Amino acid sequence: MSGHSKWATTKHQKAAKDKVRGKLFAKLIRQIEVSAREGGGDVEGNPTLRTAVTKAKQASVPVDTITHAIKRGTGDLEGVKYEAIAYEGYAPCGVALYVETLSDNRNRTGAEVRNVFSKNGGSTAEPGAVSWQFDRKGSILLPKSAGAEDDVFLVAAEAGAEDLVDLGDAWQVLTPPTDLHVVRTALEAAGLPVDSSDLVFQPTTTVPLADEQDVRKVLRLIEALEDHDDVQNVYANFDASDEVIQLAVG
Repeated sequence: MSGHSKWATTKHQKAAKDKVRGKLFAKLIRQIEVSAREGGGDVEGNPTLRTAVTKAKQASVPVDTITHAIKRGTGDLEGVKYEAIAYEGYAPCGVALYVETLSDNRNRTGAEVRNVFSKNGGSTAEPGAVSWQFDRKGSILLPKSAGAEDDVFLVAAEAGAEDLVDLGDAWQVLTPPTDLHVVRTALEAAGLPVDSSDLVFQPTTTVPLADEQDVRKVLRLIEALEDHDDVQNVYANFDASDEVIQLAVG
């Protein structure tokens, strides 16, 4: 099992009861605004917007708030203009990090992200230095109780999924980015409960970490980045056992 995947599941579980829900709402609303501005306000005709709206609804963002965010994105309502900016770098132990942000001030966000890296034992890198180690994928998380591995994979594969990953207490279905909605719809139509779905960057190579102290250093940087208001997602390519991760986060 990949450590990054287990950590993603841990974050997902934590998000459901996150005490900083206001910050989560703000990040989801930014995603909706940018998606609407770049691809239009039609949820069915804009897959990126559809994914952002689905995430917001899962997080219990009010429908009116979602609607207003779409209108700000399309220009029907006045609002701040956010820009999507990616940052690449390394955590301790040579772990690659790919950081997605939405910012209204590129210079400020860049300086602050670099500061977070340096304060937590990491370093930023030039564009392209890290991104080649990740592939864009659709990711769907289901509880382990959704069904047996073969049953879940059969439904997912028939709808276009590429892989099914065992995350210990959850299944992760990986799809081509364009097939995320189709596969999720097929899973739900088959009666399989879906916890969440999103577009992610899946590592193609991983850095094995066997020491809990090393994992803790990496997670400290990841958490510091995720705590920044402009940061939407952080992807890492470390690999560690469940036991080591539990010790590190415990």
